[in-house]
Amino acid sequence: MKFPILPLLTAQLTGRAAVLSANARAAVAGKTYVITGASSGFGKGVALELAAMRANVVLAARRTGALDAVAAEATAKGGNALVVTTDVSRQEEVQRLLDTAVARFGRVDVWINNAAAGAIGVFDTIPVEDHARVVDVNLKGLIYGSHVALRQFRKQGAGTLVNMGSVESVVPQAYHTSYSVTKAATLALGRALNEELRLTGARNIKVATVLPWAADTPFFTHAANYSGGTPRMPLMDEPGKVVDAIVGVSVHPQEELAAGWKAKAACAGARLSPDLANRFAGNVMHHYQFDTAPPAPVTDGSLHRAMLEGTGIDDGHRDRIERENAARRGN
Repeated sequence: MKFPILPLLTAQLTGRAAVLSANARAAVAGKTYVITGASSGFGKGVALELAAMRANVVLAARRTGALDAVAAEATAKGGNALVVTTDVSRQEEVQRLLDTAVARFGRVDVWINNAAAGAIGVFDTIPVEDHARVVDVNLKGLIYGSHVALRQFRKQGAGTLVNMGSVESVVPQAYHTSYSVTKAATLALGRALNEELRLTGARNIKVATVLPWAADTPFFTHAANYSGGTPRMPLMDEPGKVVDAIVGVSVHPQEELAAGWKAKAACAGARLSPDLANRFAGNVMHHYQFDTAPPAPVTDGSLHRAMLEGTGIDDGHRDRIERENAARRGN
């Protein structure tokens, strides 16, 4: 894939993917994208946006029924959809995902490692098996997906790997410890892989890492929560901004893309004064999650088993938090 200068500069300055040109949209048609975590949130949004450009979308997640619904929407938009039920923490299932995609479409042009899990609460109050599961999904799953994708790209001579990082890749967040650890690893993996590709002369293979701010997706419905309060984050982005960024960077790859002005500001602050950025983020998180959140029961969310709830792209958390804040103020 080529690197037009204007789209790259626009994405860098605005934090959103540049509106794809007609030629770029046409180039997406017929390309094969593997998308993990495709049953909701960013993954679902990316799948539907690409399907509207007539891409082949290979949809991976644990929830077969939810994937089938996404596939039906994608097909209605003009794309070709293939459902492969996959737990990314299982290497053999990730290999099967690749093999099934190649058997159906002949190649994989873009692999998007989007599946993620989280656990909210004081580090040592969260069961260690929940921390381990976050690592299994977010880090082992990332490595498994990246490994099979890069092997396939080397066979083909080209391909783009898109890994979903987070602002927490650069500003580790209190009460999100294992999630922050895995997202820091995501950024490190992308940087290391890009150096390897440079050194081995694999110029047509690209690795991009997307760093979004917290967005209003079902992630917070699915997260384990041991904080005693409802999951909360300030100033959540609407998911479409991040979906646009993912699609844009898959067409015009760049090594790292902070998606949106809040993500850009956080990353800049971490570069200028990491200690201050971490302290500020920790204070804000403590205020939101422990000082102001209404009570909520302990749950391990969808860590160890898939849950029926949360199949949309947007999950309504911004409205919920606003209602909670209004109730707290007595409005």
